[in-house]
Amino acid sequence: MPCGCLVAIGALVSPRLGLFLVWLFTDRIPAAFDGNWLLPILGFFLLPWTTLAWSVAWTANDGVAGFGWAIVILGFVFDISTHLGAAQARRSES
Repeated sequence: MPCGCLVAIGALVSPRLGLFLVWLFTDRIPAAFDGNWLLPILGFFLLPWTTLAWSVAWTANDGVAGFGWAIVILGFVFDISTHLGAAQARRSES
């Protein structure tokens, strides 16, 4: 993946920034989602870590396979923990 370090640094700042950089500098987003535009847009807003992990773990030959599934599951865990942490912060403010 070209620009891998730039995408990694962007993802450390924000998964949405990382997704934007992957979309901007590579063709992995349209290829990983088979030209479907709705799933990456929903993923950008609802599950950004999972969407980023899917686009990084996807390969042209196998799709997501083997260790790639571990990356996608880790992205999903990050998304769930982000949503749960935000909900807990909202409850503690009230």
